[in-house]
Amino acid sequence: MFRRFVISASALLAALVVVSPATAADPPKDFFFKTNDRIVFLGDSITEQYEYSTYIELYLTTRFPTANFVFLNAGIGGDTANGGAGRFQTHVLDEKPTAVTIDFGMNDAGYGKFNPGANKVYVEKTKAMLEAAKKAGVRVALISPNAVDRRVNPNFKLYVETQKEFYAPLKGLAESFGDPFVDQYATTRAALEKMEADDPQAKVAKPFGDGFHTSKPGGLLMAHAILTGLQAPALVSDVTIDAKASKADSKQCQVSGVTATPSGATFERTDESLPLPVQKEWLSMLPYTSELKDLNWYGLTVTGLNDGDYTVAIDGVDAGKYTAKQLAAGVNLGNQTAGPVFAQANAVFQAIQAKNGIVHQRFRGVVMFGAPDWLADVAAERKSKELAKRMDAINAAQAGVYKLAAPKARKFEVKAVK
Repeated sequence: MFRRFVISASALLAALVVVSPATAADPPKDFFFKTNDRIVFLGDSITEQYEYSTYIELYLTTRFPTANFVFLNAGIGGDTANGGAGRFQTHVLDEKPTAVTIDFGMNDAGYGKFNPGANKVYVEKTKAMLEAAKKAGVRVALISPNAVDRRVNPNFKLYVETQKEFYAPLKGLAESFGDPFVDQYATTRAALEKMEADDPQAKVAKPFGDGFHTSKPGGLLMAHAILTGLQAPALVSDVTIDAKASKADSKQCQVSGVTATPSGATFERTDESLPLPVQKEWLSMLPYTSELKDLNWYGLTVTGLNDGDYTVAIDGVDAGKYTAKQLAAGVNLGNQTAGPVFAQANAVFQAIQAKNGIVHQRFRGVVMFGAPDWLADVAAERKSKELAKRMDAINAAQAGVYKLAAPKARKFEVKAVK
C-alpha cells in the first residue's frame, strides 16, 4: 500500500511516505527450504568444516528472519555414502528433520581413476538414504561434491575427470525420488576453469586450500552454488526513488520520510531482511559468483538526478560513490564490507558461529557417543536427557540469533559530491 503526502508546489523538497508489509516474507514456493524447517546437513569432512553449511544458514537466517529454522550438522571427516547410509537413522532421522542436504562423494571416488565397483556402492548407498528419507517423509536435496582444484595438486587433473563420471548417476537418482539435485561439481568446476584462466598459480582466487577441502572463499563458492541451485531468491529488498516526480516504490521493505530533488534524496528504510555480510575473505570469489547479484541484491535506484557524482550514506556512514547514471540504472548495496547494515548482519554471523559450537559439541560428544555394553542401560537414559538439554541450549542460542536479525530503521542519504 502506498500513501503520498504532497506539500506546496513551491516547496523545493517533496515529502513522501511509502508503506510496504512490515514482516518478512516466507520462502517462495519454488525454494527448497520452507518456514519452520528443521534442517540437517549430512556429509563428510567438508560438511563438518562448517563453512558452506554455515553460509547457507547465514543466508536463510538473514533473508527469512521470522522463518523459525533449526540447523544441525551431521558431517564426519572421512565419511562416504556407505557410512552415511549406515548412520542415517541415528544421525539424521532420529533428529526429526523436515529437510536434509546430502553431500557425499569426495572420498567415495578414491582420488584416482574411476572405479566401477566403488561407484556401484556409492549409488546403492545414496539410493538407500533417499529411500529412508522418503519413507520418513523428509525432503532431501541431493548435492554432488565440489570439483577439485587441479592448480593445487597435479594429481587432480585426473581426479576432476573421475568426479564427472562418478557423480553422473546422481541426477537421475534424485529425479526417481522426486528430489531436487544440485550439480555443485559442474558449477564449481566451471568457476575453477575461469580461475585457471585468470589466476593460473592460484595466488588470489583459491577456494580450496589443499585442492578439495574448503576455506572461507570456497565456502562462499559452494554455498552460492547450492543456494542458487535450490532456487534461492536473489532479492533482499529494493527501493526506487524518482527525484523529479517525488515518487517512491519499494519491494520487501518499508520506506518513509522521503524528500527528493534532482540534487539528492533522503529517506528512512526498514528492510524485511538483511543482506549477507560479505566477508573480506569472500571478495576473491565475487567474480565467480555473479558478484552475488543472484543471491544478495540489496538495491537502490534513484532516477531524475542531475548529472554528476553522488555519495550514498546509511545512518551517516558512507556506503559508496556512484554517478547519476549508475544510480538511475540501479546499484547493489549488498556487498558492503563495512557500515551499519553490514555490522548488524555480521553480528548475526558471529552469533551463528558461536551457536554452531554447541551444535558440533552435541553431535560429536553426545549423538556420536557409543557406550560400552556394560554401561548401555545407564547411557541410554543419560544420553536422551543430555541430547534434550543441549538442544535446549541450541534453541536458546538460535532465538538470540533471530533477535539480532530483527529489522531496524535506517536513514539513507544520497548527496551530490561538491
